[in-house]
Parts: sequence; structure tokens; C-alpha cells
Amino acid sequence: MNGKTKHPQWAALIFAASLIASPVASADAVCDWNIKAGDLVVSARMGPPPANRAMAIANTAVYEAVNAITKRYPAGALKLEAAPGASVDAAIAAANRTALAKLLPSQQAAIDSAYQAALAKIADGAAKTSGIAVGEQAAAAILASRADDGAAAGETYRPQTAAGVYVPTVLPAVTHWPQRKPWLMTSASQFRPGPPPALTSALWSRDYNEVKALGGKGNSRRSAEQTQIAGFWEATLPPIFNGIVLSIADVPGREVTQNARLFAAIAQAADDALLAVFEAKYHYNFWRPVTAIRNGDLDGNDATERDPSWTPFIESPMHPEYPCAHCIVAAAVGTVLQAEVGTGAMPTLTTSSYLVKGPARNWKKIDDFMQEVGNARVYDGVHFRNSTEVGTAMGKQVGELAVAKFLRRAD
Repeated sequence: MNGKTKHPQWAALIFAASLIASPVASADAVCDWNIKAGDLVVSARMGPPPANRAMAIANTAVYEAVNAITKRYPAGALKLEAAPGASVDAAIAAANRTALAKLLPSQQAAIDSAYQAALAKIADGAAKTSGIAVGEQAAAAILASRADDGAAAGETYRPQTAAGVYVPTVLPAVTHWPQRKPWLMTSASQFRPGPPPALTSALWSRDYNEVKALGGKGNSRRSAEQTQIAGFWEATLPPIFNGIVLSIADVPGREVTQNARLFAAIAQAADDALLAVFEAKYHYNFWRPVTAIRNGDLDGNDATERDPSWTPFIESPMHPEYPCAHCIVAAAVGTVLQAEVGTGAMPTLTTSSYLVKGPARNWKKIDDFMQEVGNARVYDGVHFRNSTEVGTAMGKQVGELAVAKFLRRAD
């Protein structure tokens, strides 16, 4: 899956997002380019899975290039060598331009414009030339290493039907994603959870009736704040999480290699989280609330009353319900951020939704941010509570792998 998404619900949301102004430039070149890259994946109308893959490739290349210059951390897998005094900012610009131009060809003009603007701020000379060289080398190597990761495989999903019987004709999203090569996991199934609850269980009736009451488009019991949260977290592309990462990366006193490492860890964790969740989704193939509630008389549970006209607050994503993808990414991001801060003071976490005009949302604790994402998907009417909890638990496991790879290695 590359270029423009095939899925209309993503396309419509992303088109609206592309009309919203970008944030201001950030504290260092790593942060600044992450804002630019987030704008670019929105403008490219990518779905969340390929957008997160693109961010992982670009951020990994940036970290390898920057660390080759500063040598703050042990050499990465590429074992790059940079000329003494090479420009870090030039390396960051070159790594982003090389990676993003390959992954987002529709945005070539915008990428080149950002690249030239970044280079114009750097004095000509050997340092600039050397920085460009190591950035291009890092990006080319990471692109080559991911060229056969399975993202380019054709989708072969076969709809379940009988000859001559109509079924909805929009194909599910990224059915081939479980076959991709992970960054951190041993396989996409490494953290596959147990099955969703039995339809005759008390847990199922609890979740069914909660989303039926709170997640509908009409006659919902949502409060005004819950409705605001639901709309805010309809956004699922990387920029919604980048704002939270920037809350930590922009803290005064942080060094550029430290931020490059943080964004690489976050991006790899988010990309692997989506591999894990789509593997579980297509393994269990569990129904969405809109399907379940319109068929509540078929589940064998007297506590789940059917509503034949129920619709969710937002359009249901085109893939199975269990587990929650937004939740797994939020938890993977949150786990890395918590490890980065450690026992130090947690800055206020802030981000804005690129889909809705309105104030930013803020949290004092990582757990509060992760919980809000889970709540939002119930308020949106697209997930059951247990699915959000399972997705969050999976995301923490994936995040811990990124922490072990990037943050807990001997410096």
C-alpha cells in the first residue's frame, strides 16, 4: 500500500486535515523535520499504516546519520562513518529528503522546498557537504534494508460470499500488513492476545451496552466533553502523536542526538504496533459495533438488545474490530516516552488534532493520555472496551522492545 490510500474514510478525513495550518517550527532540526514529515504524510493522503512505516524509515535514517556525527551513543547497525565536523543539520535534512522523496513521491516539490530552505540556513563548505553525504548514505541504507519488508506485496483479500450474492465492495485495509518484516518484534504474531470475549459472557454484554449507549451517532448518552474527545481522536495519523512526543523533545537542555534517538524509537514502536494489531485483527476477524448491534438478536445473549438502525459516531474503519489499533499505537508511544522521562518531572503533554478546529488537549500523566485514546474509540462507536484494554496492553509490550533497543542499551 503506497501513495494515496484506497480507503474512502481515510481519504476524506485526510483531505480535511491537509487544509489545516501546520505548527510552528520546533527547537531543533530533528523536531522541525518531524513536524514537516507529519504535514507531508497528511498531504499525501496516506492511511495510518503506510504513514507510520514512512515515519519509521525516515526517523531511523536520521538517528543513524546524527549519531554517526555526534557519536553520543554506540554505533548503530549501519556502522556509518562521518567526516569530522560534519553538519548535523545538513545530515538531518538530507536523510529526510532522501527517505521521504522515495516514500512520498507525490510530495516531491514540498520535500525539495523544505530541504532547500533547511540547507540555506547552513554555511557552505566541507561541513555542509559531509553532513549531506552521511544523511543520504543513512537514508539509502535504511531504504534498502526495508525494500523487501512486505509493504509492497499485493493485497489478496478474498471476501466471504456465495456465488451471485452481493457483499460490500470496499476491501479491508492492509490485509498484507501481518506479513511485513518487523523492526523490533520477532514476528507480527509475537504479542497476539487471546480471543475476544465469548458472546454469551457478562464481559460481552457490558461492552456491547456501553458502546451502544455512548458511541452512537444519534440518541447517545455522551456528555459534551466525551463528544469533544471522540472527535479529537478521530485523527489517527502520526501528527496526533508527534505533538505529545514534542512535549518532551522540546524541553530545554535536550541534545539533538537524544531527540533523534527518541523519534526513531517512537517511530519503530508505532510501526511494529500496527503490524501486531493487524495480525491479531485478521486472525480473529471480530465484528465492529455497528455489525454487532444491528445483529444483537444473533449472539445468544439476552442482555444485548438489537437496534436495527444504530450507527456509530464516526465511520467504522475498514478492518476488524479486535484489538484497537489506535490504542496499541498510543500505548507504544506512551511506553517509550515514560522510559525516556524516567523518574524525572513529566512535562505537560500537549497535542492538537489535525481534523478538528479547537483547543489542544493536555495531560499530566502518560496513563491519562493512553486512557483517553481508549475512551475515545468507545465514544466514537468503533470499539468495545475490552478491545481498547487489550490493544493498550499489546502496545506496552511493543514499546518495551523499543525501550530495550534504544534507551536501555549501554552508552
